Amino acid sequence: MNTELVEALDILEREKEISRETLFEAIESSLLIACRNNFGKADNIHITMDRETCDYEVYAEKTVVETVEDKSLEISLEDAKKDNPEAEIGDTVKINIDSKEFGRIATQNAKNAILQKIREEERNSVYDRFSGLTRDVVTGIVQRVNGRNISINLGKADAILTESEQVRGEILRPTDRVKVYILDVRNTPKGPRISVSRTHPELVKKLFEAEVAEVRDGTVEIRSISREAGSRTKIAVYSNDPDVDAVGACVGMNGNRVNAVVSELGGEKIDIVNWDDNPALFIENALSPSQVISVIVDPDEKTAKVVVPDFQLSLAIGKEGQNARLAARLTGYKIDIKSETQAKDAPGFRMEDYLTDEYDDGEYEGEYEEEYTEGGESFESGETAVEENMEETAQDEAAVEEDVEETAQDEATDGEVAEEE
Repeated sequence: MNTELVEALDILEREKEISRETLFEAIESSLLIACRNNFGKADNIHITMDRETCDYEVYAEKTVVETVEDKSLEISLEDAKKDNPEAEIGDTVKINIDSKEFGRIATQNAKNAILQKIREEERNSVYDRFSGLTRDVVTGIVQRVNGRNISINLGKADAILTESEQVRGEILRPTDRVKVYILDVRNTPKGPRISVSRTHPELVKKLFEAEVAEVRDGTVEIRSISREAGSRTKIAVYSNDPDVDAVGACVGMNGNRVNAVVSELGGEKIDIVNWDDNPALFIENALSPSQVISVIVDPDEKTAKVVVPDFQLSLAIGKEGQNARLAARLTGYKIDIKSETQAKDAPGFRMEDYLTDEYDDGEYEGEYEEEYTEGGESFESGETAVEENMEETAQDEAAVEEDVEETAQDEATDGEVAEEE
């Protein structure tokens, strides 16, 4: 039993994750290369190797002839009888070859062949491992900064975090542990090239899957994500179990679940809203934390007109339009937002803009319901609020006029009294 070889193969199999059979094939191949370098050809050379004991045998098959013309393929009868007394002219005999007698060059070539095979198999092993992790999240350690790119060690391989996939303003230093999203794995002559990202929206989804058991088992689904890395993310969630609150499950007790994700993302704000089949309600949820009075949607054009309270307009739009922009990406609708005051004079934001003469005459044929039923509920409730606000405003104006008239009368009376005195 070749104990040293057995131990060496065990170590390689464990550390390099290379199968023993592959290592056996590499050794056999290297011995053939050594024989070819030593004898000039190896067509008639065979190698047998015991997979358990690692004992191996190298032999050449030669034809017994009276006159030897090619020593690598033929053997004289006299020499053949030394190994096999029963050998006859024309027979094929096996001649053992002692690999220890190979020259230095042949031995070095065999060694290089084994090492190259091990490196190739190691690269293939790493590639197979990480290609299976594409579109998944792994934890790595920042290795070094190469110009504008960052090298991240993933254990068996290094990944490249390019400048375009880095979060703006995030500073990563060597030895920092970070979670990254694997974008792509390519096999190259120099080994696997792994591209990772810290800005991809799917990174947020995978982090929630790791933190929230309900998301992991499918009870809660993350239906849509819109993200501006480093600043803010909106996610729309839906519960397949009526007894499970989708938003509450993602937030966690005292916000511990969402806070864990926020911490991993360097303090990035995360808005979690309920997904809804009704696009009007979904858009209303997506504009959170702003209040919404009414939503009118056009499913065919994928547009929506939204009315919000005057004091909520800036909140609905967000800083530099971020809240409205993320809501539009989340819902897939182009959203036009106006305040109550602006909506009164804006075409398309009033109920009468969608009523024809036949509706005004009291005739209703269902066209309005068919076109706007998805956003009708929100629109009607919002329009009622607008009408109430308009009535209140008119009442206030009338009250102000009465106050003005009473003041004028009081001043006139005071003037008459002053003249009499």
